[in-house]
Amino acid sequence: MNHSTCIFCQIINKEISADIFFEDEELIAFLDIDPINKGHLLIVPKIHILDLDELNEKQLSHLMNITKSLLINLKKEYSIDGYSIMQNGGNFNDIGHFHLHLFPRYINDGFGWKYKN
Repeated sequence: MNHSTCIFCQIINKEISADIFFEDEELIAFLDIDPINKGHLLIVPKIHILDLDELNEKQLSHLMNITKSLLINLKKEYSIDGYSIMQNGGNFNDIGHFHLHLFPRYINDGFGWKYKN
């Protein structure tokens, strides 16, 4: 996928609108259009990369520091029982641009992992 057809690059370049929760020079965070729970955020580097291991140490540190700040804001904004952080890499990245999911969790919210027997 190239940058011009990447939906996240289009959001970063303001070609497509999104409910932006946070933005700085390196990252953008916006509400997921198909949220697991209300407040489900996608945290996206502004550089077009696929996987976590493509981030250098400085970028990775910034990503986690911003994720922590966003979590603090989610805790203030919503009465959450917890939270989950998820990232799908390689062939499991359905967008083709690295993104980290941060979403509020609630007891009995129905979210869960599926395992083979």
